[in-house]
Amino acid sequence: MNIIADPKASNASRMPARSGGAALRIAMVTTFYPPYNFGGDGIYVQRLARALVARGHHVEVIHDTDGYRALAGEPGSARAADDGITVHRLGSRMPKLSSLAVQQFGTPCMHAARLRELLTDRFDVIHFHNISLVGGPGVWKFGTGVKLHTAHEHWMVCPTHILWRDNKELCDERRCLSCTIKHRRPPQLWRYSNQLSREARHVDRFLTLSASAVDNHKRFGFGAPIEAFPSFLPESESAMSRDPKLALDRPYFLFVGRLEVIKGLQDIIPEFDADLPADLLIAGSGSYEPELRRLAAGRANVRFLGQKTADELRMLYRNARAALTPSRCYEVFPLVVLEAFRDATPIVARDLGPYPEIIAQSSAGRLFRTSAELRQALIDYATNEAAATEDGERGRAAFERLWSEDVVIARYMNLIADCADLRSMTELCVRARSAAMVPAFAD
Repeated sequence: MNIIADPKASNASRMPARSGGAALRIAMVTTFYPPYNFGGDGIYVQRLARALVARGHHVEVIHDTDGYRALAGEPGSARAADDGITVHRLGSRMPKLSSLAVQQFGTPCMHAARLRELLTDRFDVIHFHNISLVGGPGVWKFGTGVKLHTAHEHWMVCPTHILWRDNKELCDERRCLSCTIKHRRPPQLWRYSNQLSREARHVDRFLTLSASAVDNHKRFGFGAPIEAFPSFLPESESAMSRDPKLALDRPYFLFVGRLEVIKGLQDIIPEFDADLPADLLIAGSGSYEPELRRLAAGRANVRFLGQKTADELRMLYRNARAALTPSRCYEVFPLVVLEAFRDATPIVARDLGPYPEIIAQSSAGRLFRTSAELRQALIDYATNEAAATEDGERGRAAFERLWSEDVVIARYMNLIADCADLRSMTELCVRARSAAMVPAFAD
């Protein structure tokens, strides 16, 4: 059964374009989308869709609910409409079977007819995101217009998405079949054919969120051209960042994220002994939390806060000496970095994945490889508030320069124009160039 949220979709399509003649019709195709969402990819899609709607474009999100329902059941609530975005939620009576079929064969199965209907000759731009369970690489051939794909993970080169071999270490050599089994996932048959490269020819531009992720895709055999394109945070959220500082007895460092082995918090907690003049606040939850709590037992300066609201996190970021990002795996570009920089907070990050380039671009933090380097960074920020403040302001400046909504959406429209130009789609190219200069409209 296909479930279409937003029964007023026809009304949405008739909304007046606030961007004048430059308005584009854009589809976002993804597996996860709030509230059927686990991580940052769904939030990214939602933020991008909202930013485009705020500039007068018509946006439709097409996503699969089967993957989420197979893994987690039904979410607590599901909104029919999302701030002017038309949302199509595709679901079946057999979510586990539907998801397994896509995973095995790399092509839409139960939802093929509906996807074809929704995407054919309706959009100027089709932007694919996490398609692992909505249709696999086989969904790229559906629809017309400029086609983009953003890799939020390493799914195109890794069946576990995270280049974490055998569920215990960084991957530096492909042993995909045995690794998939150790991750307790069924083998993905389509990966042992040329299906990925064959279907990739339908995409105009492959994107990912950091240069390091570009390098990883190339290193692990992705043959199509792929380039880095920045993430962003919305202006509406950025405007909330001037709350007063909290009165605290001791400086603290902040970790925000899922409590899993790959996030590396087990390497941080031992540093917070009685000799370190700062606390560690941990915001989040996950399967590794019991082990982390055992590791932190007897350490009065380590506190688990659980899940926090967006407003609560804003306050925590603003008053932290630094946000800690010790991931053991290859991140693509974590939102935690932008959340910290937005509130003028530096980062202390493992020298891995995107973090070296982030520090090079911003000068807003410290990198570590060894426990000694980590401890020195913690001591420096804990005992020198001025240094933390100075680095945090550099982060805020970099955020405004590189990762703010207006900057990134303008780049997005120029990217669409470039793709349209290469395909001799002159009218779309002109509209996209014009749209690059349109700011968000206030409510």
